[in-house]
Amino acid sequence: MRIIQALQSIDLREGGLTRVIIDLSAVLASRGHEIVVATENPVDVPSAWKTSPTQGLPTCVTLPPMGWKYWNANFRRSVEKLIAGAELVHLHGLWEPFNLQIASIARSMGIPYIVTIHGMLDDWCMEQRTTKKRIYLAVAGRKMLERATAVHCTAAAELAQSQKWFPRRQGIVIPNLVDLSEYENLPGADEARARFTFLSTRNPKLIFLSRISPKKGCEHLIECAELLRSRGILAEVVIAGTGPADYVETLKSLVARRGMVDSIHFVGHIGGSLKISLLQAGDLLVIPTSQENFGLVFFEALAAGLPVVTTNLVDAKEEIAQSGAGWIVPQNAAAFADAIEMILKNPSDIADRKLRGRQWIFDNLATSAIAGHIETMYKNVSLTIK
Repeated sequence: MRIIQALQSIDLREGGLTRVIIDLSAVLASRGHEIVVATENPVDVPSAWKTSPTQGLPTCVTLPPMGWKYWNANFRRSVEKLIAGAELVHLHGLWEPFNLQIASIARSMGIPYIVTIHGMLDDWCMEQRTTKKRIYLAVAGRKMLERATAVHCTAAAELAQSQKWFPRRQGIVIPNLVDLSEYENLPGADEARARFTFLSTRNPKLIFLSRISPKKGCEHLIECAELLRSRGILAEVVIAGTGPADYVETLKSLVARRGMVDSIHFVGHIGGSLKISLLQAGDLLVIPTSQENFGLVFFEALAAGLPVVTTNLVDAKEEIAQSGAGWIVPQNAAAFADAIEMILKNPSDIADRKLRGRQWIFDNLATSAIAGHIETMYKNVSLTIK
């Protein structure tokens, strides 16, 4: 199949969605599909995808910037040329005019499209800038969703929350594809320990690996670390990720006021083998987030043998718990501190859970199995735009 994967910006600093698109596109191309990645900002698209087409690899097409216009003639001409002859357009995201216009063009050309909403209609998300989002849905967003061939969610809890916003279109639940090839033979913790000397201490290592934003709950993590210290547990907290500079500085100031500078470490964006090595060097992945749909990092951590502590506000909380290496707690510092203290008291149990969680990932989220489910979704696409 010739499939267009469309995402406005492919920049790993903006969060896990970029990783999802890169992995999905690479795996589908390796399985014989002609995958074209369409974006306005290809900063983290692999360089090999930007050159002449190569069998088994996706290609990348950079579209002209659309801005915040709902109609851009130059953009439209480029998209029409790109999607002509495609069997399917797969849109990722909801709130950008980028997606609206591509969906409109696909409908006008009789090309079916699927929208993956990536948690953007979850209850918590819809409580942020509520009026603006409701107007957007009323004017154009609901039309885009209900005229899609399918709306794809990555967890049953996500579909349960979002279905009310597109009642005339059936939702489909398939987990995000995780490319597990990098996790089959793990690199070990030495690379991370060589880069960050504090990982070589005997203190417990709590890893936060995500985009740094108010949604992710870093304030809860900082308060949790302070509570643990008051209980005699001196944990090394690693905050890996980037975010708005003013917000990151606010968090660093909070850490300084709490006297935690020596134990809470901001290390910036981490990728590649260093990311996996960091996960292996940790004792727990701790993300006190306000919302997450599938949360790629949770399953990458489990694949690296790192147990997870997160909130009951995560759509994939049932899957994380089922892994045997995940704890789901309320979003407050005391609940996290209680859970972490209890977990750390039994090192042998942690070691066992690391193995169980890793095995669960390969049994339940095998790359080939999830790719097969996505291919089935694509093949079942109706050629009639409703």
